[in-house]
Amino acid sequence: MQKPPLDPDVADGAPTASVLTGYDEEHLVTYLRLLDAEADGADWKEVARIVLHLDPAQEPDRARRAWRSHLARAHWMTEHGYRHLLCGGAPH
Repeated sequence: MQKPPLDPDVADGAPTASVLTGYDEEHLVTYLRLLDAEADGADWKEVARIVLHLDPAQEPDRARRAWRSHLARAHWMTEHGYRHLLCGGAPH
């Protein structure tokens, strides 16, 4: 696995596959930032704007869906996805 970018653009929705994807590998830092923000009690709108680069004032539904799906995937990574990383990452 290559070093993930620090601040990649995000899709409207995170993957929902039961396996690690290339998108997941690319967004590891994003997932960590989302988990940190959640632990700090940050407002989802601020997180969407800063971490996901989406404007909740302009596109509230899109920003909330993206935030929600990426946060859910971040939690999946802590429960299941990390095992795939330990085994070598996403299939290529």
